Amino acid sequence: MDRVPFLSMVFMFISCIVGFAIPIILFIYFRKKKHADIAPFFIGGVVFIFFVMFLESSVHRVVFALPFGEIIKNNVVLYALYGGLMAAIFEETGRLVAFKFILGKNRDKNINACMYGAGHGGFEAASVLGLTMIGSLSLSFSINSGLISTILDNVGGNNLTQLQDTVNTLTMSPSYIFLLGIVERIFAVILQISLSVLVWSSVKGKRYLFALALLIHFVADTLIVILNGFHIPLIFVELIFGVVSITVALFSRKIYVEESYDAFLKML
Repeated sequence: MDRVPFLSMVFMFISCIVGFAIPIILFIYFRKKKHADIAPFFIGGVVFIFFVMFLESSVHRVVFALPFGEIIKNNVVLYALYGGLMAAIFEETGRLVAFKFILGKNRDKNINACMYGAGHGGFEAASVLGLTMIGSLSLSFSINSGLISTILDNVGGNNLTQLQDTVNTLTMSPSYIFLLGIVERIFAVILQISLSVLVWSSVKGKRYLFALALLIHFVADTLIVILNGFHIPLIFVELIFGVVSITVALFSRKIYVEESYDAFLKML
């Protein structure tokens, strides 16, 4: 069996460290430089865990256990539409609940919208990038030590197919692929903070922005899944995701400036 290149494992380790460093760096930046409150950061992380890793994942398990669940999984477009819709509904609803019912005392500082997004995006980075790379490194050591044959012998069905696909990805992918996760998480954090600003502003009066946040999230997630499903080179997928994230960030910055100016006028 092929081995996982040493350079690939080095890049996995780097990505793992960055994945766990992202939330720490974001917290320090918004707390020390922007004087945001502490609570929104951790509320953002908790809401991500509850609404995405618990509620959304539970819905996926139910849906994919149903007859039409297989149809969705086996059709790239349907899977992308379904995944994009679920992500938009659960994540943006989580934001709305947090801003409206949990962080009422923190709404005097608009920077807390960014702090919440940093918590949401930071915890997501630790989960999606940090924990995933730990799993990849562990499996890579098993492959290179020869233990993978024993593991494969004890796995069957769909799990065996998935594990074989993962092994092939680790052994055959160019090493730089394992650094692209860092780029993807940076763009994802930018998008999470931007969407948090939109939902924050919707709670403070501009209600149409919640619907816009839902739409943006749905389109962004659906687009990325479709591009990956049709095997567009990953580097181009990340470039497209970057353009989307930066465009949304520029729009959200405009909304943030307007919101801050309105708050300033109310103080006069």
